[in-house]
Amino acid sequence: MNVYLGVPRGFCAGVVRAIDIVELALKKYGSPVYVKHQIVHNPHVVNDLESKGAITVENVEEIPRGSRVVFSAHGSAPDDFVKAKERGLDVLDATCPLVIRVHNEAKKYDREGRKIILVGHKGHQEVKGTTGQTNMEIVDDREPYNAPKWDESTPVAVLTQTTLSVDDTEKSIQNIQNSFGDVLVRNDLCYATTNRQIAVKEISGHVEVFLVVGAQNSSNCNRLKDVAEANGLPAFLINSVEELDMSWLEGVSNVGITSGASTPDSLVKEIIDFIKPDKVIEMGGEEENITFNLPMELREQED
Repeated sequence: MNVYLGVPRGFCAGVVRAIDIVELALKKYGSPVYVKHQIVHNPHVVNDLESKGAITVENVEEIPRGSRVVFSAHGSAPDDFVKAKERGLDVLDATCPLVIRVHNEAKKYDREGRKIILVGHKGHQEVKGTTGQTNMEIVDDREPYNAPKWDESTPVAVLTQTTLSVDDTEKSIQNIQNSFGDVLVRNDLCYATTNRQIAVKEISGHVEVFLVVGAQNSSNCNRLKDVAEANGLPAFLINSVEELDMSWLEGVSNVGITSGASTPDSLVKEIIDFIKPDKVIEMGGEEENITFNLPMELREQED
């Protein structure tokens, strides 16, 4: 059996930055450091940080007054910052800079008088943070398209969740453009989402089944699975070698493997080691070489 291994895969720059912020905060300030929402959507990462003294909570109100908190990579609504200030919390913001860009776009186009449509998945943590920035409508590609009840001449700005399917997002944008005459599109899908989906598409022509390594609540991991299935393959999302069902690989000569932007590469390695392929063929694009700056108060801890 051959393994076709996606390139790039695994941690993106925003995930690396978020994890580093928690680890460096623990190093500088000691435990506990609270984390509002899972720092990234992977339980292995969350459990590892909690073993070092991080405490994950869902709501600012759960954090003891005067504590230190890291806001997760997915972004938080302004209300959370207000609540944190009222409780005297010291906030370290681990929001991905590419998500912050979407927040800033939302506020900018609102000031300019445009109605805002966010293409995103309702209930996802990133969408909660973005919709909290200003008034906007959500178009969810998992639901039948319904245009907002605005006049066709209404000036519209379209923003997107960063971790969606490239193809599904394009369809949603086209629907919106067909509904309104003045549509400004800022396609905010991040480089990591796009690059990993391109690799899956390329590999799909060479394999009979696809394994995506990542958590069930990870949007970008689920979209990789969707892309493989859209290319006619059975695809399975697993977060560890324990979740691998070898019956999926019976009679299979070539299997594709990739991982989402919040998945430790060690999990991929464990699965490959377990499968014991005859050959591992890397395929896709180039490795990413992107980094984001840490908060100023943690930069001296890097060394």
